[in-house]
Amino acid sequence: MKAAIDNRSENQTSFFAIRHYLVLGMILCLFAALAGRAYYLQIVDQAFLADQGEQRQIRTIETPAYRGAISDRHGSLLAVSTPVDSVWVNPGEILQNLDALKSVVKKLGLNYRNTVAMLKQKADKEFIYLRRQLEPEVARSVVEGVDGAYLQREYNRFYPAGEVVSHLVGFTDIDDKGQEGLELIYQNWLKAQPGKRRVIRNRRGEVIEELAQVKRSRSGKDIITSIDMRLQYIAYRSLAGAIKFHGAKSGSAVLVDVRSGEVLAMVNQPSYNPNQRRKMTASQQRNRALTDVFEPGSVIKPFTFAAALDRARFNSKSVINTAPGWFMVSGHAIKDARNYGSLNLAGVLRKSSNVGASRIALSLKKQELWESFSSYGFGAPTGVSFPAESSGYFRHFSEWQSLDHATMGFGYGISVSIAQLARAYAIIANGGREMEISLLKKQVQEVHQNQIARHVMKSSTAKMIIRMMEEVVGPQGTAKAAAISGYRVAGKTGTAKKSIAGGYQEDDYIAVFAGMAPASDPRLVMAVMIDEPTQNGYYGGVVAAPVFRETMSNALRILDIAPDDPNTLEVMLSNKGKGA
Repeated sequence: MKAAIDNRSENQTSFFAIRHYLVLGMILCLFAALAGRAYYLQIVDQAFLADQGEQRQIRTIETPAYRGAISDRHGSLLAVSTPVDSVWVNPGEILQNLDALKSVVKKLGLNYRNTVAMLKQKADKEFIYLRRQLEPEVARSVVEGVDGAYLQREYNRFYPAGEVVSHLVGFTDIDDKGQEGLELIYQNWLKAQPGKRRVIRNRRGEVIEELAQVKRSRSGKDIITSIDMRLQYIAYRSLAGAIKFHGAKSGSAVLVDVRSGEVLAMVNQPSYNPNQRRKMTASQQRNRALTDVFEPGSVIKPFTFAAALDRARFNSKSVINTAPGWFMVSGHAIKDARNYGSLNLAGVLRKSSNVGASRIALSLKKQELWESFSSYGFGAPTGVSFPAESSGYFRHFSEWQSLDHATMGFGYGISVSIAQLARAYAIIANGGREMEISLLKKQVQEVHQNQIARHVMKSSTAKMIIRMMEEVVGPQGTAKAAAISGYRVAGKTGTAKKSIAGGYQEDDYIAVFAGMAPASDPRLVMAVMIDEPTQNGYYGGVVAAPVFRETMSNALRILDIAPDDPNTLEVMLSNKGKGA
């Protein structure tokens, strides 16, 4: 019995020893296998695996986003971002396949030798653009089947209205940053915030797995302008036609909604197409309506009258003797076209008498005239915050000589932009209330605030000035070409010699017209300036007034503003009936 137990114990001891050595042997074999595999991976297959590791990498890439759109007040797009693709290469890869590089370069229209030299100089980089912002279909055909050439999704800015609204909207650079106009002013509002995501890319640069969203992309915010593209097109066409017909150097026009202060149209010539910028010049890019200033001439006269009427220096029955058609101030003669004799205020405005306007200006103290003109917005920006907007030229009254005081009354010695002039006329049209013009569509509350703004001119004075300006557009006035059938129109012409160093050019003129309609309850104001007309006349009533008439007549119809002149309306309807 004892022998059997000893034999069993010996057998168990032997079994455990065998199992111990077996497990130990298996562990040693496992370590040997792991060591062999490590040797194979690190020594034998190292080059292959390193290459595969480079080709399949975890990267953080940018997620593109849209820049905000710009539209007119009715939603018509003025600037929008469209998807495009840019071709880029990894120099370390593409230089290993020069035949493929040659194919890519040929399709992109690049110089092969220059491209190879550039890539060799930047061989330490992994990302080099060859051509940016191509149509997606074109870009795909360039890199298809080529190792080392890839695509990067971007967005290109497109301007559907082209040159018609280019001065207002402006443009962006290739990196989608605003360079001019609203694109520049509202860069921070419009710009997109690209996102970031962590991905795994294969050797062709293609994303094969999304790992994580690092930062969400955010598209830019949209902008709704005050512009009505229906009226913008009409104003642009009319201004361009006048520039051509009169052989003029340049021109600008601004149409304003009196009730809201919104700019419905702002046009300039010459213009440019922001979609085709290779031939664009600096002079074409200027928004002349806001940046260029000029001596306005007689269009200032209504404001001289308003300053005197507000201070009760004159009234509607006052008579001014302009005979003999000239008078001397500080040794300089102020002249009219002829001797108009005695005129009431309406007559002075209708005949555009410089003598009469000067006598009215001189009836005021220098400070009084300066304060009134300043309250009308002369010498100050319009408030639209546009790049390079001019404040105009309006010296402090302490610097005026007697001649300056006199000539200020008919628009010499002061310089304004056409936008400033439109805003000033809108003050008259708005019953003498202060006016802030806007290039963005206003909210209802902002429109209401415009209607309760403080008066910078008595409402009675504003009404009297409007009645006087109606005579200017009447049969005996200087602006007959601004008349619109069915509507009462009020306005004023201006024809000023261009100033040069030491005096004025004899044969270079600025032709201006500013007016409003319907005069019984003004809704729209428009100011037009044409620089250096050289043929078919040069007076404001001949050159600028027709642009006003064509644009304003269409605007009144499109905006469904009711006629207020029953006499001309009856004649117009009668003529239509006969034609039918």
